[in-house]
Amino acid sequence: MDKVEFNGEVMDIKDQASRHLSPETIKRLIHQSQEAKKQAYCPYSKFRVGAALLTLDNRVFTGCNVENACYNLGMCAERNAISKAVSEGYRSFKAIAIASDLNDQFISPCGGCRQFMREFGSRWDVYLSKPDSSCLKMTVDELLPVSFGPEDLSMKKVFDIPNEY
Repeated sequence: MDKVEFNGEVMDIKDQASRHLSPETIKRLIHQSQEAKKQAYCPYSKFRVGAALLTLDNRVFTGCNVENACYNLGMCAERNAISKAVSEGYRSFKAIAIASDLNDQFISPCGGCRQFMREFGSRWDVYLSKPDSSCLKMTVDELLPVSFGPEDLSMKKVFDIPNEY
């Protein structure tokens, strides 16, 4: 994982996965995630999150967290953005930027969002950011190592498992 600071330039982008993203694109993606955060509906947790998802053809889909009085019905920003993209026919992504109001640490996606991102590949970039636009770049695979994905469902299985109930 590489730390990226925005003081007019991006530093230490070494990973091959992000070579296709210019510093300007990364900065714009983080800005879009910060803008999406402003739309968050979080009357219970008061924890705003925004996400900006970049497709292979450079379209951006944003999302914010949307809470519900029945807590488990809420929607995270990352899943919101991915669902919007999927509903428009997109299935492959270059990167996602995630923003929150945390000043002292980078926002990190919850376990459910990590698995949701993994559904669409493990080698795309995730930019965890702070309000000052500094960010930490990781891949989905780094966030969710030794993960279970769609390809695992096509692996050879034992189908004749006796019912021992």
